[in-house]
Amino acid sequence: MPSPANKAKAPRASAPRKPGGSAGAVVVLGTGGTIAGVGRSATAAGYEAARITVDQLVAAVPDLQGMAQQGSLLCEQVAQVDSKDMDFGIWRRLATRIQELVDDPGVSGIVVTHGTDTLEETAYFLHRVLRADKPVVMTAAMRPATGLNADGPRNLWDAIAVAHAAAAPVSPDTPADAPHGVVVVMSSQVWAGAEVRKSHSWHIHAFDAGDATALAQVRLEGSLTMRRGWPRSDALGLDLLPADDRWPWVEILTSCAGSDARAADALFDAGAQGLVLAGTGGGTLHAALEAALQRWTAAGRPWWRATRVARGGLTLEAPDIDDTHRELTPAQARVELMLRLMAR
Repeated sequence: MPSPANKAKAPRASAPRKPGGSAGAVVVLGTGGTIAGVGRSATAAGYEAARITVDQLVAAVPDLQGMAQQGSLLCEQVAQVDSKDMDFGIWRRLATRIQELVDDPGVSGIVVTHGTDTLEETAYFLHRVLRADKPVVMTAAMRPATGLNADGPRNLWDAIAVAHAAAAPVSPDTPADAPHGVVVVMSSQVWAGAEVRKSHSWHIHAFDAGDATALAQVRLEGSLTMRRGWPRSDALGLDLLPADDRWPWVEILTSCAGSDARAADALFDAGAQGLVLAGTGGGTLHAALEAALQRWTAAGRPWWRATRVARGGLTLEAPDIDDTHRELTPAQARVELMLRLMAR
């Protein structure tokens, strides 16, 4: 692993490689994040994300390095970004490359290294647009690559184990279908991409799925203990996505004590095309916001409720609530609303 002294040098992106010549290959797509971060020291709290390439991440894990040398593990650098700065261009590029790899008969699974800040948004987005009949496994880290007891190497190893499980024979004790769909592997837990969310700001056990359980657990040697079936999605497809970065403008507004209607009015006047309200409790909204939303309704601009509460989802019964997004976080609801606006 590169030392902190190398952090001033921006890593070069590895060139895409054709996986078709290696039957059952797993392809690891790097996008940056803390998992590729470099700190000032092994114990420093501060670090710089997205400094180490995906090739370097793989090379730092001896078992994975051997797989790469044998050609059963390939790496590509799709992006190199702190995930707080994730953008639609990267989403489109990432989704396009993943779909190409899913459609390649020489690939058994895809792994995506990502930052934790917007992991739940990217995972939900990929879940909704990809025809993923192979495992698309996202992973990340809460500690930089140079940190003491960095969690990235194990998370990456676990993610590749899940991706490789697609090529393994199905045993009588596992579900009849092979691993598929968008999932997230963190701390040896496998979460559904449509459900996962970040629930802690610094702990390595930082992700859960609200009230839902993990899909599976990765054992020490890499086998899976299944808890639920693999995720399925009515894929919207990539043709839905704009060719440029001018995606529908949807913002999130929080309902709180003293909420001011001017916030909703300002977004309306600026041309926002949709709005997600992070409501209190089961989805209630401040009266001032409810009054302001009448303009949105009259103009045919959609607004959705979500809840700012970590668990329980929307319990409120209201005509504006679509049952399909009751369990979504505000960030996930924003992605879903953008996709529905694209589909209009």
